[in-house]
Amino acid sequence: MSIIYVDNNATTAIAPEVVEVMQPYFTHNYFNPSSMYQAAQEAAEAIQHAREKVAHCLGHVEPDQILFTGSATEANNSALFGVAQANPKRNHVITSAVEHPSVLEVCQEMERRGHEVTYLPVSHQGEIDLDAYVKTLRPDTLLVTVMMANNETGNLFPIDQLAEIAKATDPGILVHTDATQAIGKVEVNLEGNLKQVDLLSFSGHKLHAPKGVGALFVRRGARWRPYMFGGHQERGRRAGTENVPYIVGLAKACELATQTVDEEQTRVKAMRDRLEAELLEKIPMLEVNGQGAERLPNTLNLAVHGIEGESILYELSANGICASSGSACTSGSLDPSHVLKAMAVPFTAIHGSVRFSLSRYNTDADVDHIVAVFPEIVANLRRLSPFWDNAKSCLTNV
Repeated sequence: MSIIYVDNNATTAIAPEVVEVMQPYFTHNYFNPSSMYQAAQEAAEAIQHAREKVAHCLGHVEPDQILFTGSATEANNSALFGVAQANPKRNHVITSAVEHPSVLEVCQEMERRGHEVTYLPVSHQGEIDLDAYVKTLRPDTLLVTVMMANNETGNLFPIDQLAEIAKATDPGILVHTDATQAIGKVEVNLEGNLKQVDLLSFSGHKLHAPKGVGALFVRRGARWRPYMFGGHQERGRRAGTENVPYIVGLAKACELATQTVDEEQTRVKAMRDRLEAELLEKIPMLEVNGQGAERLPNTLNLAVHGIEGESILYELSANGICASSGSACTSGSLDPSHVLKAMAVPFTAIHGSVRFSLSRYNTDADVDHIVAVFPEIVANLRRLSPFWDNAKSCLTNV
């Protein structure tokens, strides 16, 4: 059975062009880029060229503002802890209730270390209230850290407005955004509408580069201290021998992303929209989580009333379809997604939410297959579900 992969917000296939440029650095050009002999200089030059390509992808920023990390998680940790270490006189952090754990759990750790953290709520559509945000800004606010796009629902957040408001309130407030899900799907321009953003992080494996490489942008002049010590690499900002093949691969993926972002906004979005429309037409009591809000062009998160997401994923997998659940139960927890809880998704659907996230490698035939099998999967599971009659009753009486 062929596989239809629609879980691209979890990870992506490595682009063939990325594999090709990485290969020499696994074989004959294996040298440590910090070594002084001539043979190692090609590796060092490859890192610099990669830095230039990543900088170009982010809106033609200066390359020396880019440092390479092992992941977006490391980049997020480095951004938040680095800002806190460099600004001990400020104590207040603002984030959202729907951040990725690599930001949320850092904020929780910062609270344990004495910081105050405000967690901005979101609406049922997953949107932040800008008026409520303004009221949270304080004289001791150190940092605003809000993701550019949500990994579960695809909701896009107005980072440009959040940054402008913060800087207009107090230029000393630093602004960070986790852009992991946004790169390659929407325009990211740190010299344009995001010029007030001080730090930005992302990961390679969400844009067809390998797992194990990420990047952090730190705007020149931002008060930030390195998070990792023990070497001079990355101009002393991130110790550890550079992962040359993965850095080269990340740069190639960023180069491709700038070339294919229009395809994401047109062809991929058209596939997503057709999938959404046809499933809504065929399946009763089905809702789109985040409907009405601005979303990534590739992401569809569906609230399926009356059944469990784990059962849905099992049946999808049996039909050759790889997707994700909106519930954390698939990772060993009975608790539903913190994102969907923050959005007040009804209890009849919060455990049965499913995310389809497409990429440029998906086809119309993939959408056809999902539309053909998913309604039947839902109908069969609802017939077997002890919760379905109760869900129908609750929704009918609302």
